[in-house]
Amino acid sequence: MEALRPPQTAGKFVVVGGGIAGVTCAEQLAIHFPSEDILLVTASPVIKAVTNFKQVSRVLEEFDVEEQPDTMLESRFPNIKVVRSGVKQLKSKEHEFQKKLTRARRIMIIGNGGIALELVYEIEGCEVIWAIKDKAIGNTFFDAGAAEFLTAKLIAEKTEAKIVHKRTKYTTEGRKKEAGTKDNAGKTGSALGPDWHEGLNLKGTKQFSHKIHIETMCEVKKIYHQEEFRISKKKSLTFPRDHHNPAVTTDKEVWPVYVELTNGKMYGCDFIVSATGVIPNIEPFLCGNNFALGEDGGLKVDDHMHTSLSDIYAAGDICTASWQPSRVWQQMRLWTQARQMGWYAAKCMAAAILGDSLDMDFSFELFAHVTKFFNYKVVLLGKYNAQGLGSDHELMLRCTRGQEYVKVVMQNGRMMGAVLIGETDLEETFENLILNQMDLSSYGEDLLDPNIDIEDYFD
Repeated sequence: MEALRPPQTAGKFVVVGGGIAGVTCAEQLAIHFPSEDILLVTASPVIKAVTNFKQVSRVLEEFDVEEQPDTMLESRFPNIKVVRSGVKQLKSKEHEFQKKLTRARRIMIIGNGGIALELVYEIEGCEVIWAIKDKAIGNTFFDAGAAEFLTAKLIAEKTEAKIVHKRTKYTTEGRKKEAGTKDNAGKTGSALGPDWHEGLNLKGTKQFSHKIHIETMCEVKKIYHQEEFRISKKKSLTFPRDHHNPAVTTDKEVWPVYVELTNGKMYGCDFIVSATGVIPNIEPFLCGNNFALGEDGGLKVDDHMHTSLSDIYAAGDICTASWQPSRVWQQMRLWTQARQMGWYAAKCMAAAILGDSLDMDFSFELFAHVTKFFNYKVVLLGKYNAQGLGSDHELMLRCTRGQEYVKVVMQNGRMMGAVLIGETDLEETFENLILNQMDLSSYGEDLLDPNIDIEDYFD
């Protein structure tokens, strides 16, 4: 999301992007300035709206995300005007994921982030080969212990019922062209999120429910189309029958595409899914503008979400936080931070217009994210993977296989971060302990003793 305030028309705002950050920012500006027109520019006729918002604790937030037609936003906020325009993006109906999956026998997934984690768990009736560049799954979020806890769930048969659908599905397919608007077919698109797969039929042609093989410490070396593979005279492998003892057998099947990995292995599959992360989409804004950029390619913003150019603010995936962060906060391009940044950017713009001073929002005091992986509730707090703490820290663990995984990061007797997987009910207590920086040295390992009700103890 990027927001601009034209200097010649003070009080009028333009917000670019129909994702969570952009929509949240536009909504807040509409509330602050009910007599002013707020323009939201989006390439897609659907926007991402926050629904069922719940403040779990002081910092942790839970909410659902719904794809809604942009007209819904205009109906809720009469002073928001949606302008449908944006950068071009290829979206071919012939390669739509859901349709291709119904005919698939085997697919390969590349990447180790949130989308990949959800995808490998949700797909059924199809052999899945998952190639990751790390030693363990979910490296962005988890250490090896948590990865092992989740891997056991991944390779086992799924017995739990599906999560209740959280998002109303709204698609652009079959939508009639509205009078006075340009046809945006081929240009629509927006970010995926924590429940992107809900409502989709993620089933292949096979009758089994779940079949996953993980190739670690590797990347894609080369992709071959069917004829290229035939000419190359290379051999591909069958799907390993045993996860712990992969068979090395030549595959006699003929596949539409073949993937050669850097570990020397070759697999044929029906198609490939790339789930390799988020790249800030800054290109449309660079022409003629000398923005300061962060090392990760985003537009640098200060502690009031202001870019290096006058009257231009940025929030969400497009920006790079360039202020001195608190000891227990870091930027990650997640929907929770997109909502927080969009909301805060609107507050900052309003304060600038009205000449008010504004302290930084409390949500930037502590990194806090709640989501679901493999049907487990997952809470990440503070420096949950000891990011930037060096070797001067220790970890405390509590794990009950198939039920919960609790890890806390300690430094000098103080809690700096935590990973909570399962229904632990510890998130609010640990959030307070991290924020308060209470010296916990005297409690030692009793801090995670399951026989001690730690919630009441530190209430």
